[in-house]
Amino acid sequence: MRAEPLVSLRRVLRDHRRAFWIWGASLTAITVFYMSFWPTMGEAMLEAIEGMPQGLMAAMGYDKIGTAGGYLEAVVYALIGPILLLVYGMSLAVRLTAGQEEDGTLELDLTVPMTRARLFWERLAAVWLLLAGLVTLVTIGVLVSDPLFDLGVDVPNVLASGVGLLLLVGAFATLAFALGAATGRRGLALGVAAGVAVVTYVFRGVANAAGLEVYAALSPFSWFLQGDPLANGLDLAGVAKIAAISVLAAPLGWWRFVRRDLMT
Repeated sequence: MRAEPLVSLRRVLRDHRRAFWIWGASLTAITVFYMSFWPTMGEAMLEAIEGMPQGLMAAMGYDKIGTAGGYLEAVVYALIGPILLLVYGMSLAVRLTAGQEEDGTLELDLTVPMTRARLFWERLAAVWLLLAGLVTLVTIGVLVSDPLFDLGVDVPNVLASGVGLLLLVGAFATLAFALGAATGRRGLALGVAAGVAVVTYVFRGVANAAGLEVYAALSPFSWFLQGDPLANGLDLAGVAKIAAISVLAAPLGWWRFVRRDLMT
């Protein structure tokens, strides 16, 4: 007897559809809300922050905020988007692995005729699909805001930036998922993944403020944003490095998960 096709993936999507739409509506609304400030506050905001130290402005991405593209990048792609999507993605990832193992429900899912490997990959695919849906809604929010608030953004570059944002948050969610599957410890998996995200985010700020390329080289956030994707499209080398995180973390998590005693 074999399990239905994609039974675990479909179950995750079904179980999390309500939370997905709440998050999606919120992210879209937040995006449009912040973009609505641009026509009246763009220049005013630039004047307001002119007294800030130049290094601090660069670290926060505010040195380009005087243009619509710079404002959009600083607010949506460098701050609100990554932070909120990382909270959602990493929390979901560890809940589907270590979280359900700790509360005893993971073993119930494995009572169906399904291998651990299939469970692992279907659930990871579900995490990526949910994140892709949320990034799509953020992108729609940007595209809707463009004609409403005269942002003047390039649509292909907005779409490319959405792809980069998905790869970025997906990489950290995959890391959290792999750690949860490998260790069975929710707090450890979330703590390590979140810690790496915070440290590498700080690295980007330090690199921008002090011009230290060594920190930029260690930060996936820099790999995504340093080429100004809204103006120039994605930096393929940076995108490849971001994708490598998922490509390396996922198989390692799978390898450990299929060999580990889930009853201990």
